[in-house]
Amino acid sequence: MQYHVLTKIPKQIEIHYEITQHLWPEFMHHDPVAKKNLPLLFEYFPEFQFSLEVDGDIIGTGNSVPYFWDKPFSQLSDSGWDWVIKKAVADYERGVESNTLNGLQIAISEKYQGQGISYIILKEMLALAAQNGYRYLTIPVRPSLKSQYPLISMENYMNWKREDGLPFDPWLRVHVKAGGVIIKLCSRSMYISGSIVQWEQWTGLKFLESNEYIIRGALNPMDIDLKNNLGEYVEPNIWVLHKAGKEKD
Repeated sequence: MQYHVLTKIPKQIEIHYEITQHLWPEFMHHDPVAKKNLPLLFEYFPEFQFSLEVDGDIIGTGNSVPYFWDKPFSQLSDSGWDWVIKKAVADYERGVESNTLNGLQIAISEKYQGQGISYIILKEMLALAAQNGYRYLTIPVRPSLKSQYPLISMENYMNWKREDGLPFDPWLRVHVKAGGVIIKLCSRSMYISGSIVQWEQWTGLKFLESNEYIIRGALNPMDIDLKNNLGEYVEPNIWVLHKAGKEKD
């Protein structure tokens, strides 16, 4: 497949939102950390937001952020996605020099899903890290099939293997085949809360008693508390580490 990697192009942010708008469950668009910080990616780190174009069509996008990390990767935050985007923005605003790249999102146009595009975008993200002098790429991975097993803990799910020893989950399998190493669980990678009415709008469900609920697209059950008019969802991810290139001087 002949494709072009596009960065710093006009309306890049609109292209990314158009690709991702219908890929994720509605409630995923209401993570307050994402809503506050995602627009800053295109202002602070435009060179790390890219699109793949084939014959004039945008087939997928990749979002990443640079940050500073000088501890063992086994100590990466349990808050995963929310933590790393906030850290990258804070590092930039304080003038802290980055030494690691983090992949936030790889999204494929619905028309091109199932054609190995995610692997291509991952490899381009690794190349982008290497080109900018980063030795490592970290990613809080959202396993693609976990939503089909919401009652299984992520700690157990991440250890599921096929007969060939590779991860059961297809997206984790892509990372491992690309040289990634599964580091650890990040059990609170995203935190999304809202009123009962908001959650009913986001899910199309009615919540008539306080309880745990399984909702479409969620990796875990979410909690409804009618007394306090509160719905809460905590998203677990898995930290994966890739070696990308030579360390910056």
